Amino acid sequence: MTGAPRPLPRLLTVTSASYLTPHMVRVTLTGEWLKDFADGQEGAHCKLIFPKPGESLESFRATYAEGRPKQKVHDIRTYTVRAFRRDTLEMDIDFVAHGAEGPATRWAQSAKPGDFLLFMGPGPVKLETFYADWYLVAADMSALPVAAAALEAMPREAKGVAVFEVQSAEDRQVIDAPEGVDIHWLLLPDPHVSSTAQLDFMKTLDFPQGAIQTCIAGESGAIRAIRDYLHNEKQLDKKAAYISGYWKVGLVEDQHQEAKRAGNAG
Repeated sequence: MTGAPRPLPRLLTVTSASYLTPHMVRVTLTGEWLKDFADGQEGAHCKLIFPKPGESLESFRATYAEGRPKQKVHDIRTYTVRAFRRDTLEMDIDFVAHGAEGPATRWAQSAKPGDFLLFMGPGPVKLETFYADWYLVAADMSALPVAAAALEAMPREAKGVAVFEVQSAEDRQVIDAPEGVDIHWLLLPDPHVSSTAQLDFMKTLDFPQGAIQTCIAGESGAIRAIRDYLHNEKQLDKKAAYISGYWKVGLVEDQHQEAKRAGNAG
C-alpha cells in the first residue's frame, strides 16, 4: 500500500534578514501557501533547497515542478521552524553564522528581501506533549532553535534545567522559557570541535524523582556521550527522551546523514 504523495517543494521569499546575535542570522520568509501551514509547528525540522548563485527563479522552480529530482541538483540542508506568524504569513528560520564554508550559511549571510528558496516539510515536532515533572534541555548553537521552541511551548508551570553552548557571551538569546526552568550558558569559542562541557554540567545536577523529559541535540560525538550517560547511568526512559546528533565534526550534512543511517553517528 502506498502512502500519500509528498507535497512538492514550496517557494518561500525573504522579507528580512538580520543578525540575531553575532553568530546567528534570522531569516524571515513568506509565501502564499503559508495560509495552509498548521499552527504549532515551531521546533519541527524542514528541508531547505538553496538556489545556485545567480540562478533565476524560473529556472530554480522548474527543476522541482514535478517533485524532487533523483539526482542532486541543488544544495539541501535541514533546519528548524523557529517561529510562524499566521497574521502576516511569515516564518522565521535561524542560521548559525560560523564562516562562509557552507552553502546555507553563505546564503543566509547574504540574504536580502526578494531572495528565495524552496521548503520541504515540516517533519514532526520534537516534543508534542508535555507531561514531565522536570525537563532537561540542552543544545549547541546548531540546535538552539529547536531547544528554544520547546522551552517556549512548555506549560508555564514547567520546571527544569536548560544548558546551552554558544560561541560568545553575546550569542546568548532571550528565550520565553517558564520561570521554573533555569537556563545556563556555556561558552565554546571554537564551534568546530566536539565538547564535553554540557555533559560535565549535567553530571553536577541533582535529578529529581518523577517523570523527566529531554530535548537535547547538537554535535554527534557530544550527543552520543550524553545519551549514554542519561540512559545508562541515570536510567532515563528512552521514550521520553529526544536526543539527536545534528552534525558531526569533519562531516558535511550529507555525509552525517549517511553515517546516521549506518548507525555510526549520534
